[in-house]
Amino acid sequence: MILFEKKTVLITGGTGSLGQALTKRLLNLDVKAIRIFSRNESKQIEMENNFDDKRIRFFLGDIRDLDRLSRATEDVDYVFHAAALKHVPKIEYNPFEAIKTNVIGSQNVIEACINANVEKAICVGTDKAVSPLNTYGATKLLMEKLFITANNYLNPDKHKTKFIALRYGNVLGSSGSVIPKFIEQINKKNKLSLTDVNMTRFSIMMNEALDFILKATQIGNGSEIFVPKLRSYSILDVKNALTEILDDTGYDEIGIRPGEKLHEILINADEMRYVWEIENMYMILNPLFGNFYGDTISNVYSNAKKIEQYENYSSESVEKIPVEELKKIIRNSNLI
Repeated sequence: MILFEKKTVLITGGTGSLGQALTKRLLNLDVKAIRIFSRNESKQIEMENNFDDKRIRFFLGDIRDLDRLSRATEDVDYVFHAAALKHVPKIEYNPFEAIKTNVIGSQNVIEACINANVEKAICVGTDKAVSPLNTYGATKLLMEKLFITANNYLNPDKHKTKFIALRYGNVLGSSGSVIPKFIEQINKKNKLSLTDVNMTRFSIMMNEALDFILKATQIGNGSEIFVPKLRSYSILDVKNALTEILDDTGYDEIGIRPGEKLHEILINADEMRYVWEIENMYMILNPLFGNFYGDTISNVYSNAKKIEQYENYSSESVEKIPVEELKKIIRNSNLI
């Protein structure tokens, strides 16, 4: 992708699973440099040893610290904002800390990007931001709102930065997700802990997530939320797939934890009024779109098609991944 050739990229939260996968992909796209910004020095050392590429620079820092972020964004072309506190139960117990990182930290990223006049800044969101039930989702909703309205703070004669928000579901098999947890329980001969046998979740593979992120970055003009077209999985089907591959140790239905939903939503019915289909993705336009561009949507996005349905884009209603395909995905995931 020529977009990133000889460009300098900053990834906040870059030592996480997404940050490392994105780093690997960008290195293959002939970037000039990648700056990894995170507060975990142990993970930085581990990542530095694993990659051993002189184009990568490691910046210790916290997105709560605007001064440190400002130094990290100097002469940067693209910023991918993936740093966040993410574990729902921990955030329910420590909501003030989540606000400091996920909300105020995101505002700091925006201000640093404007001051450094980066080309594009992309925040990575979650389906939990839609009609949020928990504090984590609420903070990620505010992150989205900050990014898609950041144009309000831009002087177009001085600043070129375009702010884009992304929203997708669980990366299947990622650290802390249900599949590694179930595998660990089976290996220990413990019963699986199922919250609710009717629960569903959106699913995306890491390579699919990277393709989506880079495509949205390429076509985004600023103030949009991009959402991929996804299938979902049933938690019961995941259990069945794993027990067929490994062992059936039984399960206990423990109930939904505080702040969890039975089904996730990627686009709610009210947002559907602003949804367009483009490049095999969904694009939620900012209702203030006309204020930013002073032009019609078709002139800015020549290949966009308006979505006329007004129902939730929910993990309950989309196509489910069959058990046999889940088994294949799990076997190819290097988790077993």
